[in-house]
Amino acid sequence: MGFIPIFLQIEGKPCLVVGGGAVASRKIDALLEAGARVTVISPQVTDEIRRLAEAGRVELRRRHYRAGDLKGYHLVYAATGDRKLQRSLFDEASHFNIPINVADAPQFCSFIAPSVVRRGRLQVAISTAGASPALARRLRQRIGRELGEEVEVLLELMARLKDWLKQREPQREQRARKLNALVDSELEQALRSGDVAEVEAIIGNCLGRRVTLSDLGITNLLRPRQTCHIGQHGCKEGLG
Repeated sequence: MGFIPIFLQIEGKPCLVVGGGAVASRKIDALLEAGARVTVISPQVTDEIRRLAEAGRVELRRRHYRAGDLKGYHLVYAATGDRKLQRSLFDEASHFNIPINVADAPQFCSFIAPSVVRRGRLQVAISTAGASPALARRLRQRIGRELGEEVEVLLELMARLKDWLKQREPQREQRARKLNALVDSELEQALRSGDVAEVEAIIGNCLGRRVTLSDLGITNLLRPRQTCHIGQHGCKEGLG
């Protein structure tokens, strides 16, 4: 069984979850985090899913799945132990060319949901092609320990610097050279230690001009696992 890793853009896209248990809840959370429009079909649901429906975050249809329900959706997650329904959903999704993942049934999956490490903008996806989800989870934990929370701040900072350079450096090659220099610098270590002066010195060194964190819309940068305030769309508050 062959798979290729793809990050699918589903923001604003209609997605369907069939099932209302704990596994369905996890799928719903992932879809909502990605900005999808989520519909849930299940006669019984967890309290968490019910609350999401009451808050208007998901559309809930409290009934059994009916043939044709998945038509028009961008992708489908099936979290049901009913083997007959799993097969029907897979066949139907294949007919309409809709990507489908059936929990614990790789034979009925056109895509596999990987185990994911998230650090802000960074996502590291791990898959064993369905051979061992337990090992995928263990590897996720190992990689998660290696990737400190400062990576989240680093990526947000790099995104701000990239936009800043686009407005001031017309040559693409020069922008790339300066951004590569930042990646190869000690910037991540300076962020890890929370040394603002060192962070700004490294940035100035690599860009060839002084740039302060406030120039980038960053109002305050403290040590990792405390608080990082990065403008309106920056890293989450409270990094640990």
